[in-house]
Amino acid sequence: MNEREKIIRLWFDMWLKQKDLGIDNIFMEDAIYIESWGPEYENRATIKHWFSEWNSRGKVLIWEIKQFFHKDSQTVVEWYFKNAMDDGRIEEFDGISLIEWTAENRIKTLKEFGCNRNNYNPYQNGNVPQFRDEQANWF
Repeated sequence: MNEREKIIRLWFDMWLKQKDLGIDNIFMEDAIYIESWGPEYENRATIKHWFSEWNSRGKVLIWEIKQFFHKDSQTVVEWYFKNAMDDGRIEEFDGISLIEWTAENRIKTLKEFGCNRNNYNPYQNGNVPQFRDEQANWF
């Protein structure tokens, strides 16, 4: 298995196990992590705080890797994600992470992009689109 893929799998496993298994080893000190819905964590200390704080109020149930794409110092990983928050909310979506690496295989930047799983064809009943009257998800 590719070294970068091992690192990404470790990051996902940390969330599934709710345990820091080496954040210091996989992220640069000045790494930037951007979630699909807007929050940006601008260094490893903040990433570690977010990881710990988030896991105190929710649990990642599934973070399944579908495929990887590698080019030079970048990796794209496609995945499916599902969590349960302590307030009862359950969230799930498909996503992609765009990762930029250092020469030492440490994460320099990680940017997430999310996609709604509740898809439909707005042209199913004709040439005029019929969109669902629902609030768009946060990603």
